[in-house]
Amino acid sequence: MAHRNKGATSKSSHSKKKPAEEPVITSPNMDSLGFQAMDSNVPGLSQVILKKLNMKSYDEYKSAMDGKTRGMDFGIRTYFDMFQKMEDTFKFCAECKKLPDALPDPRSLRRCKRCQNVYYCNSECQRANWPVHKKLCKKLKLVALDRLVEWLVFTGDIPFPTATWTKRIQEVKSWDDWFSMQEHLEEKLSSILTGHYMNILWANVGKPKPEEGELLESIKRLTTDFQSKPITIGMALHAFGIDLYTKPVTVHIVGASHIETLNTRVTDYDELTRVFPGHQGIEVVMVGVNVVDGPIMRPPLTAFGPRGRVYLSSYKALYPDFWESQVETHQAARPDLVVGFHPGLHACLDVMEGWLPTLLLLRDYKIPTLFTIYNEQELKYSLKILTELETQITGYGANPFTSLKPEQVYSNPNKSPIYCSAYYITCYGSPAATLVHS
Repeated sequence: MAHRNKGATSKSSHSKKKPAEEPVITSPNMDSLGFQAMDSNVPGLSQVILKKLNMKSYDEYKSAMDGKTRGMDFGIRTYFDMFQKMEDTFKFCAECKKLPDALPDPRSLRRCKRCQNVYYCNSECQRANWPVHKKLCKKLKLVALDRLVEWLVFTGDIPFPTATWTKRIQEVKSWDDWFSMQEHLEEKLSSILTGHYMNILWANVGKPKPEEGELLESIKRLTTDFQSKPITIGMALHAFGIDLYTKPVTVHIVGASHIETLNTRVTDYDELTRVFPGHQGIEVVMVGVNVVDGPIMRPPLTAFGPRGRVYLSSYKALYPDFWESQVETHQAARPDLVVGFHPGLHACLDVMEGWLPTLLLLRDYKIPTLFTIYNEQELKYSLKILTELETQITGYGANPFTSLKPEQVYSNPNKSPIYCSAYYITCYGSPAATLVHS
């Protein structure tokens, strides 16, 4: 799904108050906005998804995402059942938007044979849609493949074990440079390709297995998707000249949700140690009202642990509440860097108002900050918003470590796919300074 934006706060000021155990959110939840967007494009699609997940309401879905519902199996009994349920959520006519239940024969939907991604209810709809679909068909084929192979991230096959960087971060300009530093790359990729879970995948998805070269490229795209976040953080640490070798460093990820925290392991940001070997310790704290309970749901550090390690944790709160209850009381370290992955400042007025207290806090406390952006239009609007808030923009541009995995706009597949963290903005305090465009 490509509805990854999420609001960070809903407070309207920096006024002190006792933090509530369960934060009250007046801004819309971005997952709920995503569900609304689905139904505006394909009426009834959200209910299909809930049904396939063995759920009756969005609240039940939200409870599961928040980790409040234990032992939920989503009605899945076999691998085949799991992949079939996932595929069923993409079954609607890309031209007329009809769902299977709206057709005389629900089984009459047919996939595009080229991309194995988009469905049509009849040949007339497919012909009518072809002038639009043909421009994206090849790219949507990659989307469909990556959507399946991504399961290997959850099984732990992806990413492969990575090597300590043999170049300084300023010398690594692209993913090609990064892959060139990986020792025994062919053997590592081959191990995933021939692994147990890859075999299970293609025995159960009901689709023909692609050629070896296509699968290898998919594994590499998904590897960049996994490593994009820690390496982008490393890029920001370098851009702001933050010294990791004389003292421990703390990074806060604001507006975090299930996107950053669902099934996240305590080792998922260890690439930062490969980027900065010999560092004095890096703490990464994910803060947001929609973080998911799991292995990283543990308190932030009051005194840093072992050198040369990354400590990953999450905290369920609005960021200004977290700042007041944890940072100002010295129960959590003041951040050396704050990162917001896809804040979606442009999405709607309510989302912007939700982020406003956090943006003002970061500006007023002069915290080095990086935001990532999906596309150039969003970049333009985000720059405008930050400039109007008198935030000093220190840099912006294309992110060399963007994810290479194309993301499909879930309920509108014939829109151009997007790429996570494709652009970035760095900012620091105020007043405005000379803009650096890289």
